[in-house]
Amino acid sequence: MSTNAVRPRRRRIGLRERMRAMPRWGQILLLVALALFCYLLPLLNPPFISPPGTDFSGVLFTVAVYALIALGLNIVVGYAGLLDLGYVGFYAIGAYTVGILTSEHATWTWLASLPAAIIITMVSGVLLGWPTLRVRGDYLAIVTLGFGEIVRLNLINQEWLGGAPGISGIARPPSIPLFELPHLDWSTGVPLVDLDNTSTFLVFGVLDITPYYWLALTFVILIMLADRRVKNSRVGRAWEATREDEDAAELMGVPTFRFKLLAFALGAFVGGIAGALFAGRQGFINPETFTLLLSILFISAVVVGGQGNRWGVLLGAIVVAYLPERFRGFEQWRVLVFGIALVVLATYRPQGLLPPRRTVRAQKMEEAIEALETSDAAVAGDGADASDGTDAGVAPREEKGEDRG
Repeated sequence: MSTNAVRPRRRRIGLRERMRAMPRWGQILLLVALALFCYLLPLLNPPFISPPGTDFSGVLFTVAVYALIALGLNIVVGYAGLLDLGYVGFYAIGAYTVGILTSEHATWTWLASLPAAIIITMVSGVLLGWPTLRVRGDYLAIVTLGFGEIVRLNLINQEWLGGAPGISGIARPPSIPLFELPHLDWSTGVPLVDLDNTSTFLVFGVLDITPYYWLALTFVILIMLADRRVKNSRVGRAWEATREDEDAAELMGVPTFRFKLLAFALGAFVGGIAGALFAGRQGFINPETFTLLLSILFISAVVVGGQGNRWGVLLGAIVVAYLPERFRGFEQWRVLVFGIALVVLATYRPQGLLPPRRTVRAQKMEEAIEALETSDAAVAGDGADASDGTDAGVAPREEKGEDRG
C-alpha cells in the first residue's frame, strides 16, 4: 500500500454549524442564557467591557436602541433589497409623536402614546413608499435621503411641532417598583456586591438608566422573534425573490410592489418603537437630534454586520454604537479609525462581519464555478498545445511527402 496516498482534507466546522448541530433544547437553553447575561450586564459591570468614566447603563441603552433600529432597517435593506438612507425620519416621527401626545399638545401617558407612535410611523412609511417604491436603486436612495432631511426641516420650521427649541417634559414609561438589584463593584479587583448602588426593577427615573435598557432589550428580543417568523414565512420568501430579481419575481406572480410597501411599513414600525423609547428616556428632543449622520450610522450598522442576517446586524449595531463609547479616549481619532475600518471591511469582507447563509453559499458556489472554469481553460490550453504539437509533427512529414513528389 502506498504511503503517498492523498488523504482527504478535514473540513473545519464553524461556530454556526456547531450551533445548528446542537439539539433543539440545547439551542433554546443557550439563547436563554445569552438573554439573561444581557439583562444582567449593567449589574455585573465588567471592568474590561464597561467604558471608563461613562455610565455603562446609558451606553447599553444606546446600543439596544441601535440594535432595534438595525433590525428594522434590515427588513428594508437586507430582506427586500431597498436602499433606505432616510430611516432617521421614522425614528424622529416616533419620538415626536410621543413628545406631542405626552407634553406639547396633550397629556397622554407614555404607554398610551406608544401605539399611536407606531401607527403614525407605519402610515408615514406607507405614504413614503407608495410613490417612491416605483423607482429603484440609486433613485430610491436619493428619494429616501431627501425624506429624512424633509422631516428634520419640517420639525425646525413648524412651531406646532416645537420648532427649533424642541419639546421638553416628555412622559417616561410607567414605573412599577418591584424589587431592588445591587450592582457589582470591581474597584478592588475582586467583584463585591455594592448594596449602596442598586437598581429598582421597573422604576423609570432620571438617574438610573438600567430599567430603560431592560425595556429596550425586551423590545429587541420581541422584534427578533417576530422577525424570525416573518423571514421564514411566505412574506420573507417574496422579499428574497424581489431582492434577487424583481422582474423575474413579478413574472412568477409575486406582487413585488405590495411586498416592498410591506417592508417599508414594518421597517417604519420598528423605527417608531425606537423613537418612542428614545423620547421616553431623554425627556427632551429637538430636530438636531435626528441628523443625516444618524441615518449613515444606521445603514453602516446593517452593512458592517451583514445585511440580511439578524444576528449580523446586531453585531453591526454593537460595533457602531459601543466601540466609539468604549474608546472615547481616542475621541478625536475615532471617526478616522471608524472610516479606515469601514474601508478595510469593504475591501476584504464586503459581505459583512456575519453574512447570511445564502450569501456564504453563493460565494462558495461562485468560487467553485470559477475554479471549474479555470481548470477547463487549463485543459483546453493543454489540448491546444497537444494539437499544435501534432500539427508540428505532421507538417514535416507532409513537407517530406511534398519533397518526395
